[in-house]
Amino acid sequence: MTNMLEIRWHGRGGQGAKTAALLLAEAAAAAGKHVQAFPEYGPERMGAPVVSYNRISDTPITLHSAVLSPGYVAVLDPTFIGSIDFTAGMPENGALLVNTDTPALQLRERLGLQNDSIKVYTIDATGISEANIGRPIPNTSMLGAMVAVAQVMELDDLLQDTERRLEKKFHDRPRLIQGNLAAITQAYKEVECR
Repeated sequence: MTNMLEIRWHGRGGQGAKTAALLLAEAAAAAGKHVQAFPEYGPERMGAPVVSYNRISDTPITLHSAVLSPGYVAVLDPTFIGSIDFTAGMPENGALLVNTDTPALQLRERLGLQNDSIKVYTIDATGISEANIGRPIPNTSMLGAMVAVAQVMELDDLLQDTERRLEKKFHDRPRLIQGNLAAITQAYKEVECR
């Protein structure tokens, strides 16, 4: 990776968009990358729209502003579809990753994306989360899928760093830690493109 990679995460308060951006930045930093991760809040309440950002680079990052042209966009809540233009600012060859059980080709049509200049990826991150963690919190599933889509790092690097960080927070809940790691792995392997 020689150029700076920029990611925009859309979610609602409580879905973990901020946490996903932070976990990705921490894992990328542990892998030797230069990183930034920061949220942009509206009203700070459960269910309110939240946008978070990542910058990841092989060289120091001197830019300190909002991400305006993200090469990658992750949508944690599919109920936003139709009310937000997720592709705003995306360059050609960008990638849109959406948490939905709708096939990528159908989602592309629903979004009105006529050409293939933006790739559309889908993953049922909520379903994966419920199956592995027992709760509909899609952030770690989306994290695994984003690493697969953006090819930021190896899956093992992500899993090792995330496990270390989750153990600090949830040391008394090993099933929760293992469930999150399983969700990351499953989403990494199952993400679909069109």
